Amino acid sequence: MAAPVKAPGRVDAPGRGRVGDSPPRPDGTLKVTGEFAYASDLWMSGMLWGATLRSPHPRARIRSLDVGPALATPGVHAVLTHEDVPGAKVFGLDLPDQPVLAVDEVRYQGEPVALVAADHPEIARRALDRIVVDYEVLEPVTDARAVVADPERYRVQENGGIVRHQPVRVGDVDRARAEAEVVVTGEYEVGIQDQAFLGPEAGLAVPADDGGVDLYVSTQWIHRDVEQIAPCLDLPAERIRMTMAGVGGAFGGREDLSMQIHAAMLALRTGRPVKMSYNRRESFFGHVHRHPAWMRYEYGATKEGRLLYADVQIVLDGGAYTSSSMNVVGNAASLGVGPYEFPNLRIDGYGAYTNNPPCGAMRGFGAVQACFAYESMMDRLAAACGLTPVQIRHRNAVTQGSRLATGQIIDSPAPLAPMLERLEAMPLPPVADTSDLRNLPGGVAQTTHGEGVVRGIGYGVGIKNICFSEGFDDLSTARVRLEAIGGEPTVLVHTAAAEVGQGLVTLKAQIARTELGVDRVTIAPADNAVGNAGSSSASRQSYMTGGAVKAACEAVRAELLARAARRTGRGDLSVRNGVIVSRAAGEVATVAEILGDDPIEETREYHHRPTTPLDPVTGQGSSHTQLALCVHRAVVDVDVELGLVKVVELAAVQDVGRIMNRQSLEGQIHGGTAQGLGLAVMEEIVVADGAIRNPSFTDYLIPTILDMPPMRLDIVEYPDPHAPYGLRGAGEPPTLSSTPAIVAALRDATGKALTRVPVRPEHLVG
Repeated sequence: MAAPVKAPGRVDAPGRGRVGDSPPRPDGTLKVTGEFAYASDLWMSGMLWGATLRSPHPRARIRSLDVGPALATPGVHAVLTHEDVPGAKVFGLDLPDQPVLAVDEVRYQGEPVALVAADHPEIARRALDRIVVDYEVLEPVTDARAVVADPERYRVQENGGIVRHQPVRVGDVDRARAEAEVVVTGEYEVGIQDQAFLGPEAGLAVPADDGGVDLYVSTQWIHRDVEQIAPCLDLPAERIRMTMAGVGGAFGGREDLSMQIHAAMLALRTGRPVKMSYNRRESFFGHVHRHPAWMRYEYGATKEGRLLYADVQIVLDGGAYTSSSMNVVGNAASLGVGPYEFPNLRIDGYGAYTNNPPCGAMRGFGAVQACFAYESMMDRLAAACGLTPVQIRHRNAVTQGSRLATGQIIDSPAPLAPMLERLEAMPLPPVADTSDLRNLPGGVAQTTHGEGVVRGIGYGVGIKNICFSEGFDDLSTARVRLEAIGGEPTVLVHTAAAEVGQGLVTLKAQIARTELGVDRVTIAPADNAVGNAGSSSASRQSYMTGGAVKAACEAVRAELLARAARRTGRGDLSVRNGVIVSRAAGEVATVAEILGDDPIEETREYHHRPTTPLDPVTGQGSSHTQLALCVHRAVVDVDVELGLVKVVELAAVQDVGRIMNRQSLEGQIHGGTAQGLGLAVMEEIVVADGAIRNPSFTDYLIPTILDMPPMRLDIVEYPDPHAPYGLRGAGEPPTLSSTPAIVAALRDATGKALTRVPVRPEHLVG
């Protein structure tokens, strides 16, 4: 069967960019001009269109399901229900508890109930309308705190109401409370944030001659997808061949399966290729979101502002199924008091099942919610002690050798105090020029000409774990091939790592050029014909796949130099710019001459250093591979009469270990900061009784170029001795610290408590 049209092929990585350079992205021009092939662009001759019938109710029993009228629709080739699932009826990222298609109950609005394959997408949609489902609507469970208080009464899943309870216990909180001279408390909420990626879930399933299926899908973790898909299709994993399709953003929302099993089922049933592509509304129901959170904090300190204890409860709403909630809870609990030294701690992190929208991975997962609370508490404590926001943080900052809440010792640089000093020393922006209305809250709507506008300044600090934690055997695999093509040495790098916009495709080529001294590098399509690369999440791919590519290149280089040594009789050889160089004799051969017609190919796995699970009672353990810090200062102008906000400037200092590609790095910091701004003042999926009220970009607002202010960046490099090149994952930390910094600035301007994000105009007035 012919290959699909517009499936992404090999990507040449031009230029001489080594590690530390900023070569142009090989996919950059195509994306800017609109020529890049995203998953929604896939097409194949003779393909059908798949569509999904979704539950309109957050919770209901299915009394009956009649697909006859839909199947009788001209142009419809298949209508499938749970009875047609070939194998296991459930799947899941961490726990197989999510039905492929609802069996006898739906547990969230938008849960898949039936599938249709038709000649045209409009025919498929019409057929969906003709499926008759008789629902017995039930009262949904929507209060995660009620579930935590009484998990048996508010049971959504058969295994109970709690996904995970992770306590953290250090010292004696009750004794410390009696000794504290200053005590502050606060309750905080975080709304549901959506990843809001621009490319909807999409893919193409092609039935194969061996009874298997070829899948072209935009995803974040090819091998984990296959591990979930295979049991449901009742196929061995080797008969599922998955190739990465062009990804239009991810941010965690593509870690869970969306249309993969559905499209494959339809393709195998009809014997024809099937394409599925969600529209924007369906996308809001078709992927997980950021967990909403309720958090209660109590801090005790000396009158000088030295922290003595924290008593914390964090409740995260995971929706109906597990997804990655167990890991999100682990992150929230272990990082629940941030990068500060506490001698006494009592933290309880909970994840609850409800009938609200499903939640899972999103950039900074778990740590984002906790960061908003603990940074708000640090500001509250600073005010109570008569200190500035920077002073209170500087006084309690962790450093190398400090213990985290979990007892893990920070054994690499943690330069929080000097980062705060650098941030505070940055110049502040000038007072707004009120002659240009674009500089004021409300902009050209002319709601103000400067009257009623107050400026505020706020700080935020975030600490984020990098790579997978809690004993997970995190790995990535890379295959590197060096051969002479047309007399020129050429490198082919093959991994299964997902390029989701973060620039990994560029970095892999930079590493190959650095290690092999060869300019011409080609990046093969990501697929499961090579070993597991893990997920493009947890800011881990530069670390893990970068480490794997480096290791494979080192093995290729060793073999190349061994061949050169045998040929030249010299042992003092290195490779540089396509030439074999002797320390004593200079250039002795070209790489192409040494290779001849005999390529060198090596495959290597890279594993990070071991971690341990958190103790289920005390929460102690060395659970994290690496930790990254970012600090933000926000300057805002607020119209205190109308509640309108303009973020004037965001400044950030971030430790990245070592800069691998400055341009990509700055883009990651800008992008993470923008998502933090969105959470601070505009982004929220509004839910009432379990139902989403704003499933569109008309009503779910994300920052535009007009909302994102100028940024000052100070990128510092304190290399991590445990990481490849000393790098430190950088994509998530700015998402943490930007939100509390903006809210702190809003508090500074208005004097309001502002304990919930996103902050809305009505919170700022009155």
